[in-house]
Amino acid sequence: GGLSAGSVRSHLQRPAWKWQVLSLFSLCGWGWVSGQIRYSVVEESEVGTVVGNMAQDLGLKVEELPGRRLRLGSEENLRHFAVRLDTGALVVSERLDRERLCGAAASCVLSVQVVTENPLQLFRLEVEILDVNDNSPSFPTAHRSLRIAESAAVAARFPLESAQDPDVGTNAVGSYRLSPNSHFSLDVKQLQDGKLFPELVLERALDREEQPELQLVLTAVDGGSPSRSGTAQITVQVQDINDNAPTFDRATYKVQVLENTPVGALLLRLNASDPDEGPNGETQYSFGVHTSDTVRRLFALDPHSGEVRVSGALDFEESPFYEIHVRARDGGVPEMEGHCVLRVEVEDANDNPPEVLLTSLLNPVPEDTPLETVVGLFNVRDRDSGANGVVSLEISPNVPFAIRSLQNHYSLVTREYLDRESTLQYTVDLTAQDGGSPALTTRLTLLLNISDVNDNPPRFLQPSYDAFLPENSPPGSLLCTVSASDPDDGDNSRLVYSIEGGHVQGAPASSYVHINPDNGNLYAQRPFDFELLQVLPVSVAVRDSGSPPLRANVTVYIFVLDQNDHPPTILHPASDGDVPAPQRVPLSAPPGYLVTKVTAVDADAGYNAWLSYRLLPQSTDPSLFHVSLYTGEVRTARNLRDTDVAAQQVLVLVSDNGEPPLSTTVTISVALEEETLEESYKPRDFLDTNLTLYLIISLVSISLVSCVMFAVAAARCLKAGSGSWTFVGCCRGSARKPTSHFHGQLKPDGFIKYLDVGGAGLTSQGRNYTSCFSPMSEQSDFLFVKPFSHSSTAETMAAYEQVASTLASPCDGVRDGGVLTVLATCSHQHDAGCPAALGLSCCCRRWLQGTSVTVPSWEVAGERFGSAGGGGRGWASL
Repeated sequence: GGLSAGSVRSHLQRPAWKWQVLSLFSLCGWGWVSGQIRYSVVEESEVGTVVGNMAQDLGLKVEELPGRRLRLGSEENLRHFAVRLDTGALVVSERLDRERLCGAAASCVLSVQVVTENPLQLFRLEVEILDVNDNSPSFPTAHRSLRIAESAAVAARFPLESAQDPDVGTNAVGSYRLSPNSHFSLDVKQLQDGKLFPELVLERALDREEQPELQLVLTAVDGGSPSRSGTAQITVQVQDINDNAPTFDRATYKVQVLENTPVGALLLRLNASDPDEGPNGETQYSFGVHTSDTVRRLFALDPHSGEVRVSGALDFEESPFYEIHVRARDGGVPEMEGHCVLRVEVEDANDNPPEVLLTSLLNPVPEDTPLETVVGLFNVRDRDSGANGVVSLEISPNVPFAIRSLQNHYSLVTREYLDRESTLQYTVDLTAQDGGSPALTTRLTLLLNISDVNDNPPRFLQPSYDAFLPENSPPGSLLCTVSASDPDDGDNSRLVYSIEGGHVQGAPASSYVHINPDNGNLYAQRPFDFELLQVLPVSVAVRDSGSPPLRANVTVYIFVLDQNDHPPTILHPASDGDVPAPQRVPLSAPPGYLVTKVTAVDADAGYNAWLSYRLLPQSTDPSLFHVSLYTGEVRTARNLRDTDVAAQQVLVLVSDNGEPPLSTTVTISVALEEETLEESYKPRDFLDTNLTLYLIISLVSISLVSCVMFAVAAARCLKAGSGSWTFVGCCRGSARKPTSHFHGQLKPDGFIKYLDVGGAGLTSQGRNYTSCFSPMSEQSDFLFVKPFSHSSTAETMAAYEQVASTLASPCDGVRDGGVLTVLATCSHQHDAGCPAALGLSCCCRRWLQGTSVTVPSWEVAGERFGSAGGGGRGWASL
């Protein structure tokens, strides 16, 4: 029983030992026979090892064993052992493990049943399993941790776990030993059951801050030979007590920070160390009891990390220095704390823009303010220090003001003369800039209004005005509106209109017209008669309400427009007597024979004076005579017959072209005679001879006038530097002045010149005029021509010379949409290039293209001027 498993195996392998064991079994078997057979076998024996000679011990013959059919009685016996029938021995059938079969029991015996079937017999055997040292001691916990407070007293004991060894007897655990250390020793106690119980004994006081943890090795050794051992790792953790206060790295910290550092910026991370553990070493930071509210508002302290951050706006100008008291407190019982001081120096930054303070300002500024007049005073300042607080002031360019400086005081003065009419208001930007980097600027914008003085006289919108008023218009009729402007302001621009003194035909001008002093409306004071007054120049004055007032004048030309208020007047045949002398016509007169010519005149003008003639059906024989529509010539319409009434009454109606037309009737007595004597025709021949002579004289006069006009026009063109010396080039005028109007070309008295032309006996019903001859001229008065009755040739030539000397561009006076509009109506006999109802500008353009337009009449400013038939008093334009 005291041999180890290894020694048992070694003995079994030797034959001598084998026989000794078998002999021992034999001796034991003899003893058991008398009682119960008991065998012994060492655990871990190999399969086939003989336990004992069972047949011999039971008294059975080997040769009878097969016949008696010997076998083991249970399956469990069959698992561990087997019977060899050839020898009758009991052998091991599998490797035996005593610790598995019997555990920690001191004795391990297995019961074996043996059965013979022929005859049937049951035998009982016992097999004891002998222990060998095949197991090492082991601890239940290979790694164990002990927590011992550093305040534990010396000689304190701390029990440890015992080691376990499945072997028994001397093979079990026999001793313990502890690894060398400076704090603990090992004490082993033996219990009543023989088991050993180890304990740690504290030999020296523990200090967690010096050595927070100790590593020990406990070894258990059994009593086998050779011995086996097992170890356990023991970690001694020294438990902390609060025996250390938190300590800062430094007692005083210094940090510099720029003002206006953003909120949340980290200034410093404080560090207070505490060598204690757990809550005893957990440090929390806080402001000291002497910390001001300002510091608490501007700075934040993290209680766990010790970070000091900016929590408010730092301003150097408010405070350049802060002192912060900080304490660190641990979580032990009782608490322990440490202290430090944090000094924060705030550095100046250029964070304050300059300030411009307006002391006084003159606003508005009169426009007649002299140069270098002070209109504003300013102060500038900057709360920063050093170069950040040095300020310069500049003014925006292109303004008539300048800055004058004296240290930090500035004045705004005028450097140019002011004119409210050109600039009503100035935007003055004052820019203050400090010397920081980057520099900060401040802009002050001033709106300086310029007040008005009465330095501008009123000015009319036109150099002159033209008004057109039909004659016989009732009093109060609106003539036109004159308008003036004054760039001044307020009362200086409030205008008052009035009529200047003057006389027209011996009467004051104010008796003809009246003007509204507020709006410039000009009204007629009385009806006008075209036949008495054609043009009325009126001088209108305007003044402002400034002090002193300024004034201006303009001339208004009032053109009286003709109305059809006069019926035609018969000039020929004369009707002085009660019975007019009859016109004698021979019966042999052919068709178209000129009987007489009705000559009439109309005091009106234009269309109203354009006369037409027609035969009335009340005549004795309307089919016998024919009257020319425009000339008034009465001619025979057919051959005369003897059956015709000898005394004929021819009724001719003379009508003007007015709206409505007015007419006059004349009765012509015609005597049809059969006289064929030659003498009767002599007076007529003499009359025709005189008429021919008059016509020749007229044609010569007109040719001379035309030559003079061409010469004068060519001279004027050459003098004006025209590129062409032809009359056509002169009529075109300058390209820089395509149109004009005639407002300044009337005589001061408003009288219109005209020339008598024509005479009785004219047979043409229309005249050719080119559009070059406009009745308007930039350098002349209105020039009209009317048929003359019996003017002399010398007068005619003089009139033509005057016309030629004043004639200018043919298109002068034509403006589309201007104050004065001159219209020309090409009626009746017109060419396809200038149709009726088109303006004079059309005819002028046609002329400029080198064409002539045949127009029997012109309508200028609403009046017709044209050729008149017969001896009528019609107007004709050159």
